[in-house]
Amino acid sequence: MKVPIQGRSWKSALCTERRLASGTLVLALAAFVAGCGKSSANAPSGSPAAMPVQVRIATSAKIPETTEYLSILKSRHSAAINPQVEGQITKILVQSGDRVRAGTPLLQIDPLKQEATVSSQEASRLAQEANVRYAKISLERAQKLFDAGVVSKQDLDNAQTAYDAALAQLKALDEQVNQQKVELHYYSVSAPMDGIVGDIPVHVGDRVTVATLLTTVDEPGALEAYIYVPAEKARNLKLGLPVRLFDGAGNTASDTQITFVSPQVDTDTQTVLAKAAVQNPKSKVRIAQQVRAQITWGIHEGPVIPVLAVQRINGVFFAFVAVNEGQGTVARQRVVKLGDTVGNDFAVLDGLKPGDHIIVSGTQFLQDGMPVTEQIQNDAKGASGK
Repeated sequence: MKVPIQGRSWKSALCTERRLASGTLVLALAAFVAGCGKSSANAPSGSPAAMPVQVRIATSAKIPETTEYLSILKSRHSAAINPQVEGQITKILVQSGDRVRAGTPLLQIDPLKQEATVSSQEASRLAQEANVRYAKISLERAQKLFDAGVVSKQDLDNAQTAYDAALAQLKALDEQVNQQKVELHYYSVSAPMDGIVGDIPVHVGDRVTVATLLTTVDEPGALEAYIYVPAEKARNLKLGLPVRLFDGAGNTASDTQITFVSPQVDTDTQTVLAKAAVQNPKSKVRIAQQVRAQITWGIHEGPVIPVLAVQRINGVFFAFVAVNEGQGTVARQRVVKLGDTVGNDFAVLDGLKPGDHIIVSGTQFLQDGMPVTEQIQNDAKGASGK
């Protein structure tokens, strides 16, 4: 009797357990469906939110057309010192950079040979002076004898001719001695003017000729910038073009203009020499210093773009502009061709036009076609470079 009762109890417990499992499964499914519905309700719908960006309206500015070249500064009053005689250098009396007065001895060339020549000429002149005295005495004697009727007129004329020839030869010897003495002075090389001694490429013991450069003497003060412009660009050179000189630190050394344009092209470098006068009252630059010369060829109107708004990828420059395409404003990436800097901006040669909305913030997070909202900067006029 107990067995059936126990069997019914087991079946009843099994059914109860199945009902409980089914209920738990239903509850779990209901909770899952509810969770999914909640997640779906919280998910955003439509396009992504627009990114706020600051923009600057591109305006037209006066853009100078400039080119930079290396320039050499030279004194406007400079003397290249070459010897006027040949010989061996025995003394160098100054050093590079010394300030000298006109007539100050600079170098000494061995004068011994020339001194011997002068001594020989002077001895010849003394001998000729004796001949002149003898010819004069002979002429006076012939004149007395002619007056007494002892000698003929021909004898008197011969005596006169001998005296005149001796006197002329004495004068010739005097000139030769003076010439040799003058040449003797050339063996002492002196400064032709007040100035600063330049480089001295020769040394004691060197033999020099009249073609040897001994040194230079440069008058301090006003300089000239020697600018060598390539021949293909030189056709635009003309007097009066503005020139700005920059020192090694990039600071403006002088503002000047073209004062000379060479009529011919240098055959070795295929450049044309242009000169610009440089006033140097505070000695900011020095003779023979290399500086950068910026020539301004002209000025034209064109758009500019802030330096920070430009990106460079693989050597190509890009910028983002905000464009309203009807359904909203999006960022568009454009290739731009840039010129020189104008203040804190780049001159734009191609790719932008005045009125474009240039994005100047958050460009590193932008992609082409991304929605944006514009915040126009208050200093938009600053883009004009004025």
